[in-house]
Amino acid sequence: MERTTNAATPEVTRVLDDLRRIVRVLRTSSRASEQRLGVSGAQLFVLKALSDTKALSMNALAACTRTHQSTVSVVAKKLVKRGLVRRTASASDGRSVELTLTTRGRALLTKAPLAAQEKLIEGIERLSQPERKGLATALHRLVEAMQLSEEAPEMFFEEAAPRKTRKGETSRG
Repeated sequence: MERTTNAATPEVTRVLDDLRRIVRVLRTSSRASEQRLGVSGAQLFVLKALSDTKALSMNALAACTRTHQSTVSVVAKKLVKRGLVRRTASASDGRSVELTLTTRGRALLTKAPLAAQEKLIEGIERLSQPERKGLATALHRLVEAMQLSEEAPEMFFEEAAPRKTRKGETSRG
């Protein structure tokens, strides 16, 4: 495949500029959240999702944050450890777990700005259904072209837990 110059493909520059804008807002929001509240942008996003309801299962929280259950579970565990979220057995099904905000978690949210992920979701939801479908298709094709389909889709700017490599070493995902 022949490479073209930026002058010949202004849409590439436009896409990159728009992605840069989105990533910059997400990164800036996460840094501000960490400096102001002591939680990452991803953690703030999870706290806000929990604030909208009395209790959520891990699967329901994943649906609210539009992430995979295993991804949101990592963030929720950090929040439980910090005393911002409580993890209890479900009253209706003792085998499942429910997450609720603690008093400390609710207090922290009174000082919290809008999480950038909320703005991103709201923006995507404002698109028409055909535009959302087109965006989803185009982004998925871009991910495939970059050979990133097997990469875990972690929450924005939440440091991944170290994973064991085949040789027993640890690496960051």
